[in-house]
Amino acid sequence: MGVFEAIMLICFGVSWPVSIVKTLRSKNVAGKSPWFMALISLGYTSGIVHKLLHDPNWVVFLYALNLMMVLVDLSLYLRYSRAPFVIDAHD
Repeated sequence: MGVFEAIMLICFGVSWPVSIVKTLRSKNVAGKSPWFMALISLGYTSGIVHKLLHDPNWVVFLYALNLMMVLVDLSLYLRYSRAPFVIDAHD
């Protein structure tokens, strides 16, 4: 049924809303790694594909929710980062 998998995903997923709110309030991405978030996104995507192909159940929703939050956090990083590859419409 995936109860322990769900617990793992809930535990991992608790930190993303906190990170998103912190970034929105401070507009500061210091200490965040886009490569880490991309790697986590790949992991969640792999989990979704596995669940859909081999063991489809309700836990795929938790993978998708976590993936969505990581992608939001990554987009905020790209928005507020001063990296040279980011185009800032306000400059």
